[in-house]
Amino acid sequence: MEKIVLAYSGGLDTSVIIPWLKDNYECEIIAVCVDVGQGEELTGLKEKGINSGASKVYIIDAKEELVKEYIYPTMKAGAIYENEYLLGTSFARPLIAKKLVEVAHKEGATAIAHGATGKGNDQVRFEVSIKALDPNMKIIAPWRIWELKSREDEIDYAVKKGVKVTATKDKIYSMDRNIWHLSHEGGDLEDPWNEHNPDMYEMTAKLDETPDEPEYVILEFERGVPVSVNGKKYSPLGLIEKLNEIGGRHGVGIVDVVENRLVGMKSRGVYETPGGTLLYKAHEALEHLCLDKDTYHFKGYVAQKYAELVYNGLWFSPLKKALDAFVDKTQENVTGMVKLKLYKGNVIMAGSYSPYSLYDKDYATFGEDEVYNQRDADGFINLFGLPLKIGAMVEKKNAGKELAV
Repeated sequence: MEKIVLAYSGGLDTSVIIPWLKDNYECEIIAVCVDVGQGEELTGLKEKGINSGASKVYIIDAKEELVKEYIYPTMKAGAIYENEYLLGTSFARPLIAKKLVEVAHKEGATAIAHGATGKGNDQVRFEVSIKALDPNMKIIAPWRIWELKSREDEIDYAVKKGVKVTATKDKIYSMDRNIWHLSHEGGDLEDPWNEHNPDMYEMTAKLDETPDEPEYVILEFERGVPVSVNGKKYSPLGLIEKLNEIGGRHGVGIVDVVENRLVGMKSRGVYETPGGTLLYKAHEALEHLCLDKDTYHFKGYVAQKYAELVYNGLWFSPLKKALDAFVDKTQENVTGMVKLKLYKGNVIMAGSYSPYSLYDKDYATFGEDEVYNQRDADGFINLFGLPLKIGAMVEKKNAGKELAV
């Protein structure tokens, strides 16, 4: 019998896929769930997978790897998709794909299946990552080939096959959770005119339930990587969990955005990223201190391209690896501390310090100084403005004249 490795979450799609694969292929199903911080969603998952028809269920703890090898590089790059989305689902998919390929090799499987739909980004992220890691691996995407046309059809199929699922026809939402964020799509969110309901929040407090007093938090970085919160050292995973707790308490990190999907359509999502929002804000503030102007400005272009590569599933591409080398070089002096003030969903800069700071008070002061000769600006401005001056002189000289041929 053929062995098929299935990216398994225990949700509606992947629960239905197990019996569907067995109906349509002469196969053994090996379900693989990669734990990237789904929390209580993993409770009873192994038993559920076996009861749905899988011969084995792997649950692989990859939370620490997600933070160190995927979250931190993206954060150091300053990558934000379309100025809003902190890429929580995007960078988790290549890690999951990597683990799927590893299990497929271990088990001698000939194919990998996933439950991503033909309308979404995840199908691309999974499949291009698998192709990069094993170009000969067969990929099965049931949503693109099966007879089921909707989630309602999936529920009917699950009932027919005796597979227990928690989704109902009255409440069908698409959510993705990991240690970095929680995304919400579908339902009332499909109409951009509808204000989203804060009752959906799970990582973040609603604004009317946040503290009435601000809270200060100090983050310390070494070479662009966060190492402590309020003077206490944490593991990478522990640090993210601590910042999620602090940021979530103050309603920080809610983004409601209509974004451009890779497959060509627009979609609307509400994202909760409390700890990540604090990290991005603090990291950027430290870069303002430590990076020279040309590097900082050029890094902005790199950040945009980096975000597109991650969003589009090209984590293992040559360009992404090359950009990582550039980013790592820029982070050599991004060391120091940033103080943030949190209040009612707002993240306010309250101070920054670095031993490598390029900010020099002696030069920047409006008071009297002994290091800057203001007369030097005369020559600088004359040379800097010379092209504009010459252009204006030529325009004035030729005003009203017809071009001679």
